[in-house]
Amino acid sequence: MNRHEPAALSTEELERYARHIILPEIGGSGQQKLKRARVLVIGAGGLGAPVLQYLAAAGVGALGIVDDDTVSLSNLQRQIIHGTPAVGTAKTESAADSIQRLNPHVRVEIHNMRLDAGNARPLVAQYDVVVDGSDNFETRYAIADACEAEQRPLVHAAVGRFDGSLTVLKPFESGPDGQSYPSYRDLFPEAPPKGLVPSCAEAGIVGALTGVLGTLQAMETIKLITGIGEPLVGRLLLYDGLAARFDTVRYKRRK
Repeated sequence: MNRHEPAALSTEELERYARHIILPEIGGSGQQKLKRARVLVIGAGGLGAPVLQYLAAAGVGALGIVDDDTVSLSNLQRQIIHGTPAVGTAKTESAADSIQRLNPHVRVEIHNMRLDAGNARPLVAQYDVVVDGSDNFETRYAIADACEAEQRPLVHAAVGRFDGSLTVLKPFESGPDGQSYPSYRDLFPEAPPKGLVPSCAEAGIVGALTGVLGTLQAMETIKLITGIGEPLVGRLLLYDGLAARFDTVRYKRRK
């Protein structure tokens, strides 16, 4: 990660990121890692919106956005990176405009496409970390397989109605015990039958829920880039919004 040449922070950037820089765990070197980092965000929707906003605000140098949809009025209840004037425009373009207004130091790379098993690997290979904000299992498996093959950390989250889950996947590395970390297919060996898991359009979803999980994804991404803390590798964080409860479940590589 951060294979790119270091870039000095300008006077304006030093002021912009001052609250990061005074943290001993991040400091100037950590902020430079953020500036050098390239992060690919899959989806500019409910999860992708807070991910993109917080990573842009944090000073991540390049953000790639993958989405092939346009902004609709029903999106605005939760996809807060988009505004009412953006209805009908491409989500990638709308998100890029918002990011540039938030932080002009961030380079945005737009990918107006639907990710699948055939095109995921070459795109994933261009980035240091991948954040999955997709809403279907086909895309999730394609992303996870590509990240494993290209050895890129994957920050995955999923939401439904009032609850959500979050984990970090690094199956190309081993833990202190010498055992390989688990993959997405260790967590979900196969997709559920079609129709078993309803979409948010069918079941509904509270908008703020995507903010909770998306912000947690951004936090895990910042930890991965700067090398601080303990990422959620081999752990699935579960959030129950109605009960206001977090639980953590450990999972391992299948034999």
